[in-house]
Amino acid sequence: MSLDSEQDPLEALAALPTLAHPTVSPDGDRVAYYYDVTGRNELHVLDIETGESTQWSDGEVPRNARWFLQWDADGERVFFHDDEGGDEQNDIRAIDADGTVETVAASEAQNTVHDVDPDGEFVVVGSSRDGQMNCYRHALGGDEVTQLTDYDRAVWSSMLSPDGERIAYTTNETDDFDNRDAYVASVDSLDADGPAGGADDDSDARNLDIGETGAEAVVADWGPDGDRLLVSDNTEDRTRCGVYDLREDTVRWLGDLAFEEHPECFGDDGEYVVATRVRDASVVPVVYDLDSGESRELDLSEGVADFGLAGNSVIDEDRILLQHTTPTTRPDLLAYDLRDDTTETLVEADHGPFSPGDFADAEYFTFDSDGVPEADAEAVDHDPYETYEIGALLYDSGERPSPLVVNPHGGPRGRNDKAFDLYTQVLAQQGYSVLQVNYRGSTGRGRAFIEALYDDWGGAEQGDVAIGLERVLADREWVDEDRIVVFGGSYGGYSAYWQIVQYPSLYDAGVAWIGLTDLEEMYETTMPHYRTELMEQYLGTPEDAPELYRERSPITHAENLTAPLFMLHGVNDSRVPVSQARLFRDRLDELGYDEGEDGDFEYHELGEEGHASSDIDQKERMFRLLVDFLDRRVAGV
Repeated sequence: MSLDSEQDPLEALAALPTLAHPTVSPDGDRVAYYYDVTGRNELHVLDIETGESTQWSDGEVPRNARWFLQWDADGERVFFHDDEGGDEQNDIRAIDADGTVETVAASEAQNTVHDVDPDGEFVVVGSSRDGQMNCYRHALGGDEVTQLTDYDRAVWSSMLSPDGERIAYTTNETDDFDNRDAYVASVDSLDADGPAGGADDDSDARNLDIGETGAEAVVADWGPDGDRLLVSDNTEDRTRCGVYDLREDTVRWLGDLAFEEHPECFGDDGEYVVATRVRDASVVPVVYDLDSGESRELDLSEGVADFGLAGNSVIDEDRILLQHTTPTTRPDLLAYDLRDDTTETLVEADHGPFSPGDFADAEYFTFDSDGVPEADAEAVDHDPYETYEIGALLYDSGERPSPLVVNPHGGPRGRNDKAFDLYTQVLAQQGYSVLQVNYRGSTGRGRAFIEALYDDWGGAEQGDVAIGLERVLADREWVDEDRIVVFGGSYGGYSAYWQIVQYPSLYDAGVAWIGLTDLEEMYETTMPHYRTELMEQYLGTPEDAPELYRERSPITHAENLTAPLFMLHGVNDSRVPVSQARLFRDRLDELGYDEGEDGDFEYHELGEEGHASSDIDQKERMFRLLVDFLDRRVAGV
């Protein structure tokens, strides 16, 4: 490490430049991306041939780089999402090379760019302006807005055909909350006959009937000829990729289901398909030749490949754009040449004063879990569940003996993988080893593994986390069993609250960040598409399952708190409102717990921040709060 004696490691880690959401221009000559190399998130545009990068914005784009970018049809402007202090109630704006900004879509709702008309006449916007997330046609150069879909369940994404005349999207009209179907409609029918969905649907929207009811079919990309769609489906448990022929209404499935695979895009000439393959904790890019049906993995080191926005990663007929990272190397932006398996680094990751050898590497291991650890369950007793092999990552800080932070991932649809994780490295730099468990419900293991979490939040998945910790304590004598912390954000924050009230004997401290505490209140206050696509899908409604909502809420069992707890929450969080933390704080007050640095719990609200942030100053603030708490409450124990 080349930090000088006066340089603060937390400041240096927070300031490591982060590149986000790279997307290729329509002509394939440029890449737009967010980059905070100046100390603030800004929009940059790279000329692929010359390697010259130009900063287009100067404070006009959000500080937090959560939301993706999209080029306009002629490559003269870039659309971005602008919210108020991280509240995700985005307006959509366009910026050009001169820094001129124009508002494209604005409403008191969450708005996201789905796609851009190839003739430059309109954009398709996903919006919750009328309640549920649906699609709208926004004219460019005018104020005309036309609703294209009107479904009770969310329309998460949609994309236009190459000629702009048809739209493909994914939603669910069945009574099975696990179901998702792929649809195609003509834009003209949605304009003239009214939106698809609802009782008055006169459009020509048709369900492609991919897979069985209860499975998830998703559209990923249009073929360049407009006659094919790249789709996925998990009817056979593992997600697989397929090419849907709209002329014959048939699907050609790719692969042999040996691994879970997710579609990314068609190649420029439509002769191949790019996908990602999940293998243990790695994400491997794969190319399928559509003539032979054969696949090959791209020649990259073990880690995680990311393609960003679907359909916007193709540079030309031979090259694709991707980011690649490992646990110890930050993401490089690469142009991968499929002819000879060579890569050109377009933007090399900046490691600042650090080198990859300064960072903790990830050890992947597995263990069997029936969801019931040896530790006593103080909140809810469970009988043994189905036994699964559970995967986990362990980062060894090198400290001896080493305190350990158990760090459940968010989602709950998500997973920890072999990518560079800044929070993990901050903890490791401070001497804390980190355990990440891909509990049942995590992605990458198939449909049955995901559905094992349905109707069971706070059940077997939390047992998986606790058993993972018990396994590490049994097998790694260098872990200090008297300095064990649980720390997580979002659903990981729910896990942190739950672990510390369900298995208090395992933990010496807890940090719950933007976490859920009262599930019924969460149902009432979160955004509509999270209410239906998260709460109802996983738990039903509070009316249908009142006891489940009550029993699996950490606030119900707050009296089980025995270790210091630090609660942090962004005041502008629209996904998990700050009321979740305030209610738990108030409940602890009612129970007689003391608040303060020497008390039973500590509480901090993060101003100008929503559901986490990538902003350098806000990351540093979070790092300092986290490390200060651990130093006072754990390090010297």
